[in-house]
Amino acid sequence: MSKRAGHQGLKNNEKVPVQIMIPTSTLLAILAFFVVLGPLIFFHELGHFLASRWGKVTVEEFGIGLPPRAVTLFEQGGTKFTLNWLPLGGFNRLSGENDPAIEGGLAAATKWVRFVVLAAGSGANIIVAFILLMIMFMTGALEIKPGALIAKVEPGSPAENAGLVEGDIVIIADGRVIEQYSDLVDHINSHTGQPIALTIVRDSSTLELSITPRTNPPEGQGPTGTQVGHVGTEVRRYGFFAAIKRSGEEFLNFFQMIPRAVQWVREGLISPRFLRPVSIVGISQIGGQALDDSFEKQAAWPILGLAANISIALAFTNLLPLPAVDGGRIMFVLVEGIRGRRVDPQRETLVHFVGFALLLVLMLFLVYLDIVDPLITP
Repeated sequence: MSKRAGHQGLKNNEKVPVQIMIPTSTLLAILAFFVVLGPLIFFHELGHFLASRWGKVTVEEFGIGLPPRAVTLFEQGGTKFTLNWLPLGGFNRLSGENDPAIEGGLAAATKWVRFVVLAAGSGANIIVAFILLMIMFMTGALEIKPGALIAKVEPGSPAENAGLVEGDIVIIADGRVIEQYSDLVDHINSHTGQPIALTIVRDSSTLELSITPRTNPPEGQGPTGTQVGHVGTEVRRYGFFAAIKRSGEEFLNFFQMIPRAVQWVREGLISPRFLRPVSIVGISQIGGQALDDSFEKQAAWPILGLAANISIALAFTNLLPLPAVDGGRIMFVLVEGIRGRRVDPQRETLVHFVGFALLLVLMLFLVYLDIVDPLITP
């Protein structure tokens, strides 16, 4: 047999070197897992810790990272501050979490203190999200340019009769500034049969036009016979107080996006799979893409915006009335307040144990989905 049939130039006992190549997308996903999720979990636990100190609930251990323990940094006020080997967030070990007989423990605290301690983690995530959004808007964020782009004008339509042409940008309608194309669509739909004064930009010139939307338009043409869309995007920086305002608006957008997404699914604009929850694997995949965008654009807004949205999602997911999460424990506190007496601690512990087992199964299922059917493809 000639040397060409085997590995040329290799001796009988020489091994062929094996190279393992890890895709860049996987490396970025792993990096995002620690860079994005780690700090958000840490601040969540820090919120619980500070509220526990405020409520005089004994914190036996506040850990940076997850066990196993690497070293005890110091001990103060009965709390061990530890550094742990898994670099992901942190944790609190509260005294008497489920046993009201333990003095100074969480379960022995008043209803108000327990409520604050349990809600403080999500509260910390909300504060962190707001700060991240402020930093994003102050350092530069991708924003939709104001105005509505006229993408198509139907022949014989009110738009053509008014003098509108493709490429026009509507910036004002009846004195109302058009921030995005949906503003113009809403204004037109609420003023059918009435003349509307439009200010448009065409080839760097500003023009004034008047249009009267139809009340009974032909199918597929709409009241004015136009198709409108976004003008484009731009990176915009805000001052301190303007960034506060924009951050508040972004919070509202987060909650408005949920019913919008449901409507888009009904209209067939997006697949229902995009509404499913994602596991830590899916979050890491999305975070990896955001990191890649930040590196490519040399800008912080992709990863800051994602981190803020994940922080908001963590906050409100933890407040859901599900067993084993903060919201489920808060529900027991509220039930105690309504009944005037607490639920049997052993029964509550059993509910949380069963709930945790079910959540673990759900998490494993979501991990499976994120692996076999990822929402973000390399």
